[in-house]
Amino acid sequence: MTIRVMIVDDSAVIRGMLTRAFGDAPEIEVVASLYNGLQAVEQIKALDVDVVILDVEMPQMGGIEALPKLLANSPQSRVIMCSTLTLHNAEISIKALEIGAADYIAKPSTRTDKDDITRFYFELIAKVRSLVSKDKLSPVVSTKILPKVEPRTASLGVATKPDVKPEVKLEIKPTQKFEAKYPASKVQAIAIGCSTGGPQALATLFKALKTIGIPNVPIFITQHMPPTFTTILAQHISQATGKICIEGKDGDLVEENNIYLAPGDYHMMPVKKENRVVIKINQNPPVNFCRPAVDPMLQSLVAIYGKNLLTVILTGMGSDGLGGSREVVKAGGTVIAQNEATCVVWGMPRAVTDNNLCSAVLTLEEIAAYMAKVCK
Repeated sequence: MTIRVMIVDDSAVIRGMLTRAFGDAPEIEVVASLYNGLQAVEQIKALDVDVVILDVEMPQMGGIEALPKLLANSPQSRVIMCSTLTLHNAEISIKALEIGAADYIAKPSTRTDKDDITRFYFELIAKVRSLVSKDKLSPVVSTKILPKVEPRTASLGVATKPDVKPEVKLEIKPTQKFEAKYPASKVQAIAIGCSTGGPQALATLFKALKTIGIPNVPIFITQHMPPTFTTILAQHISQATGKICIEGKDGDLVEENNIYLAPGDYHMMPVKKENRVVIKINQNPPVNFCRPAVDPMLQSLVAIYGKNLLTVILTGMGSDGLGGSREVVKAGGTVIAQNEATCVVWGMPRAVTDNNLCSAVLTLEEIAAYMAKVCK
């Protein structure tokens, strides 16, 4: 399988850097390297493009203007927004995710050191592979409801190399339908973990929740996302929910009606102090090559809430959240996951599903209903 990539950036230096990124990925072919969005819109139909790497700001036609036209001309193509880490570009990138971009990546500076460039190349290749693999295989159209099963115990917080190969789906066979399993204890906190496709999934989830009624329990979110991007995402969540959503910072007292988002480049690990829950953040080493990572957040939350914690694993590449979900279930808490048919990448939800940790595997709308029900 050859993955056909189009690069769109007005900087020749960046176009060259992005092209070189795929030098160690023989299955990825750069079929076009273009100067602006207008060129991309004009040429995409004829090139059979799988993935577009799209800059935000370009002459004649920038990324946000080009995006809907690219998707209209080539509906099968997936778009990764590529921008520098500024508040302006983060705002545009988050908006692009909401209107159809599949993912984003922070553009490295030309002065970035060699190790950072290598990490950027690794991340970019992984994103391209993960986005294409789902589209080139048959989608799963049914929702699976799974029984809650006690997991095997495992160590938590050990970083493992993410699987950057195209995801291979298991053969889908008819399975017995199960009633969703609900926690016996009242849910006192909700933890959400997500990565690729996460901003779109969160927007859909909270839109559905706002209609039903957003639970009056603290909600903690770790979304794999760089600094400044999380600042903008928190603002968007606040606007979507009408609730306070803030990037967690040291010393924040957790309030039951608030939403707490892990800040970019920091793990968020709440602690209990004098009968209050307090936000703590740190720059401990990445877990599962991620910072923020879902596993450290879950490890901290399960120590506080135990059986009263509901964990929701949404769309994302890799398996971050698997170790933490094991700890949640071991403590008597509940884990549910987004179903494959509605995920941009069914990596993180698949990890917890395949390891028999889930009480239910649901669409985003069904997850919203589940959350509302268990928090009443």
